[in-house]
Amino acid sequence: MFVFLSKFLPILIYPVGIASILLLITLFIKKDSKWQRVLVVIALVVIWVGGNRWVAVGLIHSLEWRYLPLEHVPSSEVIVVLGGGTDPKQYPRQIVELNSAGDRVLYGAWLYHQGIAPHILLSGGYIPWMGTRTSPAEEMATILNMLDVPEDAIWLEPKSQNTYENAVYSKEILENKDIHRIVLVTSAIHMPRSVALFKHQGLEVIPAPTDYFVTESLWNDLFPPSLNAILFNLVPSADNLGKTTLAIKEYIGILIYHLRGWM
Repeated sequence: MFVFLSKFLPILIYPVGIASILLLITLFIKKDSKWQRVLVVIALVVIWVGGNRWVAVGLIHSLEWRYLPLEHVPSSEVIVVLGGGTDPKQYPRQIVELNSAGDRVLYGAWLYHQGIAPHILLSGGYIPWMGTRTSPAEEMATILNMLDVPEDAIWLEPKSQNTYENAVYSKEILENKDIHRIVLVTSAIHMPRSVALFKHQGLEVIPAPTDYFVTESLWNDLFPPSLNAILFNLVPSADNLGKTTLAIKEYIGILIYHLRGWM
């Protein structure tokens, strides 16, 4: 039940969720009343603020740039890659596919081929009510095989359904192998929460973030002198709403996990 609530309830406080609730309420308020107009205006403001580029990029930057790539990633006994970067092989897909977070798998394979660690632990289980039947761990293993990572170098953790369980179940596997130092690979926006969770399990964590949205060039050019660019950044878009939502999701996760004593 916690997994369901943790994924469902935040939807209601994301920008689209808030705006939808406000607009729904207006349907039950007396037509042309003052409160009806106020709620519509608030819904519009929420969409406009959450959907403009400055807010989206600023929120993501505040998370992604907490952990920047190391110039030299220290060697370790294992690279831990967190799930979320694959889509299952389901018709009409002919193979397991990478999604927008697929850099996690690619970067994990690259680190392995650089000799950073002799093994890769893939962490991620499937959630039946979300329409999947294979675990992200198994899907990532399929991709790694395509990238010439041998099967005997891959360890699977296919039970976890959230980041907290990623850390707990991975720790169980690593403890049985007497491993306490890991290179952790996940999306940069997800790294602050992930590092805290794995450290809380008593592991020494070397962050290896990937899948950055906010580059140095993008950040430096965020406030251009051009009026056209300013208008482009100001007007809300679905893409910016999605990025704002991702950042809010991470901040909610950090808060909830802190309150539960997991971090």
